[in-house]
Amino acid sequence: MKEFRHLPDVTTLTFDSEKCVGCSLCTVVCPHGVFEMNGKQARLVDRNGCMECGACALNCPSVAITVTPGVGCAAYIIQSWIKGKENAACGPGGGCC
Repeated sequence: MKEFRHLPDVTTLTFDSEKCVGCSLCTVVCPHGVFEMNGKQARLVDRNGCMECGACALNCPSVAITVTPGVGCAAYIIQSWIKGKENAACGPGGGCC
């Protein structure tokens, strides 16, 4: 989803291709197409598209993916749309993870 962007280069998403077992779950669960398969291994193709929902990390059986909800988390983005950026929060009490 190339038109979706929050803040560039702030996501906590990390991907260790050496740990990837090629299960392709990250490509299935990611709502923004951050990963795609390259043969028998996943590849990170749109890091800035990550909204830090954590679905990829939660479903990765080899722990090749990590992400910590933060600046780009879905709850923050949604709250900023509804309440405005000055009233949005992420983390405890903010409705995120």
